[in-house]
Amino acid sequence: MTKKRSLRGIIFGLDHVLYDMTAYVDQQFLEKYDLQPNNAILAEDKHRPIYDELLNENYKVSYSPGGATQNTIRVAQWYLREPESTSFVGCIGQDTFGDKLKSCMKKEDIRTNYLVDPTAPTGVCAVLITGGNRSLVTRLDAANEYKQSHLTTPGTWSLVTDASFYYIAGYFLTVSPDSMVEIGEHAVKENKCFSMNLSAPFLSQFFKEPMKKVLPYCDIVFGNEDEARAFAKDFELNTTDLAEIAKKVAAMPKKNNKRSRIVIFTQGADPTVVFKDNKAKEYPVLPIAAENIIDTNGAGDAFVGGFLAEYVQDKDIETCVNNGMHAARMIIQVSGCTLPEHQ
Repeated sequence: MTKKRSLRGIIFGLDHVLYDMTAYVDQQFLEKYDLQPNNAILAEDKHRPIYDELLNENYKVSYSPGGATQNTIRVAQWYLREPESTSFVGCIGQDTFGDKLKSCMKKEDIRTNYLVDPTAPTGVCAVLITGGNRSLVTRLDAANEYKQSHLTTPGTWSLVTDASFYYIAGYFLTVSPDSMVEIGEHAVKENKCFSMNLSAPFLSQFFKEPMKKVLPYCDIVFGNEDEARAFAKDFELNTTDLAEIAKKVAAMPKKNNKRSRIVIFTQGADPTVVFKDNKAKEYPVLPIAAENIIDTNGAGDAFVGGFLAEYVQDKDIETCVNNGMHAARMIIQVSGCTLPEHQ
């Protein structure tokens, strides 16, 4: 009987480290701060009072680890089960939220090596729920202070070299695209798998150059339908058809010619589009009753976590996609990216 290979450290994630503050608000609250019901933005000065208002008014706020990649890593670890199958790096503040994040990740058996910035508070994300929608308003603070020099310290770089799969959400293009390139270079050299998420429509518009720089390293590109169409517009792909966009993204320049690029676009309740081996295929999503949807925040992150947990174990693409859907389905029925206890 062959011994099952160890999965220890197999997936490495790097991104903004955030602590989520989730609250149910009304349309009036969104209008007051000029927010869309289903969007993700970085906080401007006009949004700064949101966090105090949530704390000081009569809102029931729940707290959980957040940040796109950190959520994905937590979900992947939940599925993989073997302790420390995953690792995660980012920047936190020297404060209570930072300490809570460290202890939560430790409890969930994820290896971390956070850069601690003594001058900035840990980043927070206000997750504002209206009906089945979520509006994300992120105050980056320490999350924005990650330094590439931390990546090459022995404690962090050993996590990179231990891994065979890398996942970084596109949000990190706003902080340290050079860190993403450095990991991408390592992945190409060692023929390891590097994946990225388009993450939000504003990134392809306002961070097009860093995105252009990182895309050639990507073996897998994830995104949702809005992000895909924004990308197609900003990169002048001249189509709004998701399968066609996926095909064009797959054909963009690539550093590692030993791996063909896979492109995966989710679209909520509509079928997930996967472009692989020169063909597009749609995978239907299991229907879920509207009354069972609590919070769509983290659904996309969970999908990637579920997908990668199977992909790193060499499962076929259908198994990977179905597990991604299982993860997303699980997460939208709870508040925040909250993982159930294993039975």
